[in-house]
Parts: sequence; structure tokens; C-alpha cells
Amino acid sequence: MLRIRLARTGAKKQSSYRIVVIERENARDGRFVEILGHYNPRHEPPELVLNRERADYWLSRGAQPSETIRSFLKTAPQVQS
Repeated sequence: MLRIRLARTGAKKQSSYRIVVIERENARDGRFVEILGHYNPRHEPPELVLNRERADYWLSRGAQPSETIRSFLKTAPQVQS
């Protein structure tokens, strides 16, 4: 089963995240299928870039979003990369 979730990147105490499609059994930072965007909570306001077209594609294919990603999908503007 595929999940849409965050994968941590960045240095120690300088975290930022990729929004990825990944197999549910893989580790948090493991091998992913596709990168859909990124999230940087350290900016003011927090920076969120999400390719909604690709996210909708993966959701239609049965991918399940995490709770955080579900809230991002409700608030994210339509951005294409």
C-alpha cells in the first residue's frame, strides 16, 4: 500500500521535509516512488510547496495520506512544479 507522507531532510536541528509517495513498509527516509513537494517549518510563515495535480493522481490510485499531509491538502494552494 502506498502512503503520501513526510521524509525528513536537512541538518541536525535544521529540519525540512519532502512530501513523498512511499511504500507503507519502507522507513521514513527510505526509498520513495515520487517527490510531490517540500515543507519547511523554519520559515516564517512555514513554506509549503505541493504539486496538487500529482497528489490527486496518487490519491486516485489508492495512496493514503498521513494526517499531516491530509491537513496540507486542505490548505495548500494549487502549485505546479
